Amino acid sequence: MKRQLNAVKYAVALSLGLFSFTASASDTLTAEEVIGLQQVAQAQVSPSGDNVAFTRYVPRELYKEENGLHWAELYLVDDKGVERPYITGQVTVNNIQWSADGSLIYFLAKMGEDKFTALYQIPFNGGQAQKTLALKETDVASYALSHDGKQIAIIAKPAKDKSVKELKKLGFMAEVYEENLTNKQLFVLDLAVTDKPLTPVAWNIEDYVSDVQWSSNGERLLVKTQPTALIDDKYMKSQWHIVNVAKQKVMTSFITEGKLGDAEFSYDGKYVAILGAEDKHDPAAGRLYLAETKTGKISEWLPNHLGHVSDFEWKNDKNELYFITNIDTDSVVGLIKPGSNDYQKVVKAGTFIASQLSLSDSDQTIALRANTDKHPNEVYMLRGSKHKVSRLSNSNTWLDDKRLAKQESISFNAKDGVEIGGVLIYPLDYKKGQRYPLIMSVHGGPESHDKDGWLTNYSRPGQLGATQGYAVFYPNYRGSTGKGVDYSKLGQNDYAGKEFDDLVEFKDHLVDMGLVDSKKVGITGGSYGGYASAWAATKLTKHFAASVMFVGVTNQLSKFGTTDISNEMHLVHARSYPWDKWQWYLERSPIYWAGQSETPLLIMHGKDDPRVHPAQSMELYRYMKVQGKTVRLVYYPGEGHGNRKAAAQYDYHLRLMRWMDHYLKSDGKEMPANELDHKANLEAVKKDA
Repeated sequence: MKRQLNAVKYAVALSLGLFSFTASASDTLTAEEVIGLQQVAQAQVSPSGDNVAFTRYVPRELYKEENGLHWAELYLVDDKGVERPYITGQVTVNNIQWSADGSLIYFLAKMGEDKFTALYQIPFNGGQAQKTLALKETDVASYALSHDGKQIAIIAKPAKDKSVKELKKLGFMAEVYEENLTNKQLFVLDLAVTDKPLTPVAWNIEDYVSDVQWSSNGERLLVKTQPTALIDDKYMKSQWHIVNVAKQKVMTSFITEGKLGDAEFSYDGKYVAILGAEDKHDPAAGRLYLAETKTGKISEWLPNHLGHVSDFEWKNDKNELYFITNIDTDSVVGLIKPGSNDYQKVVKAGTFIASQLSLSDSDQTIALRANTDKHPNEVYMLRGSKHKVSRLSNSNTWLDDKRLAKQESISFNAKDGVEIGGVLIYPLDYKKGQRYPLIMSVHGGPESHDKDGWLTNYSRPGQLGATQGYAVFYPNYRGSTGKGVDYSKLGQNDYAGKEFDDLVEFKDHLVDMGLVDSKKVGITGGSYGGYASAWAATKLTKHFAASVMFVGVTNQLSKFGTTDISNEMHLVHARSYPWDKWQWYLERSPIYWAGQSETPLLIMHGKDDPRVHPAQSMELYRYMKVQGKTVRLVYYPGEGHGNRKAAAQYDYHLRLMRWMDHYLKSDGKEMPANELDHKANLEAVKKDA
């Protein structure tokens, strides 16, 4: 979005819930600009290495476009950074792959009159997109092309029974909870353009198929399965298998435990690299494994690695593996060989925060997606034997003219000796010796961590908070990833214990630095970060002057019975069941401490959240409301575990910052108004048009 507000008008408008969409340009960030930020979603290098196809997320325009998810456009950029638009506008392109000879780009989309997602292709040298194949009465969920481009493996659900829709109209809509599930199936076809929807025969695999990868010779497939479509089974019961394509028979199954990520054959087919967990209690699939295809023997490739591997890609001419590992608040691109536990640092820490490796046929070019503290995800290229780094795309050229605040990683030892740290964004135009209000933005998971890259979005104030005079801190409390498995387990069997005591230590540290006013500290976060925000507003209320909780946990007893990941909660977080210690679970719940709350609490939640049931927010709201506490609850219909649509994101951000401004910058005697004047904004946009 190009319309901008100057900082003064923005602050006034925010306090009133009003915005002028025709205000003059400014050198500081505005809310509309943050909601309208575009970023690279996927990047795939061409076989020659001279071009990168990528998709770019484009949010819908506020007050103009109908409610919906962001668009995803297809672009091409060459090694000099020259972009070419291929498919743009109101489209959603995803899962892009190059043909073996580099003449075509394949992708999934619904275009024209499509009712279901189909596979398309577009010529590299220009022309119209052409439908390659579609399935009858069902979406193509994902696909993988064989290395020679002659075959395609497709994952899709079976075609829907037409009688279901007819019976629904007649009122027969009974749902058998967690039993009326439909598995995704595997189909393998010769790749040929057809104008008629296909009804291929699915392979005889009883379980749910979630991923598939080809061997280089096309004779074998890596197939990932789970017992059912349940998300809990995806997290905790997935397994990789090697399947003979001709016989459609499992040759080898890799025995792993706990969470499981991607897998890929080595170029000669002798090995498979796998991302997995150290054991069933490991919170994240961040261990890199090397498996032998003949024996199925699997071993950890980087034992005792004090980081978390997030992606990898085998070289195409020898058995060497590029990988990305996140260590503390940085990411590193490494190169490793089978038989060795040592790796070469191809891109050192502090260069960017990387994801999604893609290698050319010659291995001389690597494309990846990366962000820094100056911009969201863009296309980057590594080239040659020295892996020269260059940024190719610029999705938000206007961002180059914005003043951004100083950002840095900090760490120190907690009182018990455990090292904790995070990322600090100073107030814009920070003056040493002056104390500022603080917004602590707590990550979810807790098997996650904040990195020293782009940290600003609708629910995380970042640079936008800094523009408005706040210090913003992203704490990587104990139990976060980025420091190895043992560190990520420190919060287990201790809900809201030392992990959230760390939040107070972070606050005290920033106060001791002379940066923060101890009486003007707010906290916010989503999911597990929402749990932290609720805990801060109740049990730790003496330390926080304002709290905004998003899709957060408030009652650990009812959370277990209403979530879709109860098994995962038991194995990698609680390490016990509620019936093992009822009182303990209750006392680790914010509702238990609601009566002592002195912290104004704004609660927001997606009304269709399957992970943390919306009733979690209702419970804490009711416990506080009845006892006369300062609390407000806002639901977002059609949103789940986080807001995905631009209007809901914008509304959320306005409410978040208005709450913080009200209680950290003014007297905060009365709650701010419960409505935002979206009508005035709508009329302003119509007038401007």
